[in-house]
Amino acid sequence: QGQLVESGGGLVQAGGSLRLSCAASERTFRTYNMGWFRQAPGKERDFVAAISWRNGLTIYEDSVKGRFAISRDNAKNTVNLQMNSLKPEDTAAYYCAAAPNFLSRSRSEYTYWGQGTQVTVSS
Repeated sequence: QGQLVESGGGLVQAGGSLRLSCAASERTFRTYNMGWFRQAPGKERDFVAAISWRNGLTIYEDSVKGRFAISRDNAKNTVNLQMNSLKPEDTAAYYCAAAPNFLSRSRSEYTYWGQGTQVTVSS
């Protein structure tokens, strides 16, 4: 179903790593495409990464490509975002979201949203 719960945010120094997790229902995990978005204070909520459950395709926002990796753990019903080489500009609230139909970078495609988890990268 549509209940999503993020975890794993925190404070890390620039160059460090964090791993975010999103817990979802079995049905949601199985049938929905999953994405991560982020929103800094006063900014729009922007796309970060997404993964298709149908073919395993992953897509990324340009600024995180090569540093972040989205993955899934079917046994634990979770979607993860491994974030490496973190930069201060990565600081934001990170949101897990689920799209019922299509793998997309657009917020409008995502029907369900988690509560967010804060990531703060210090310099």
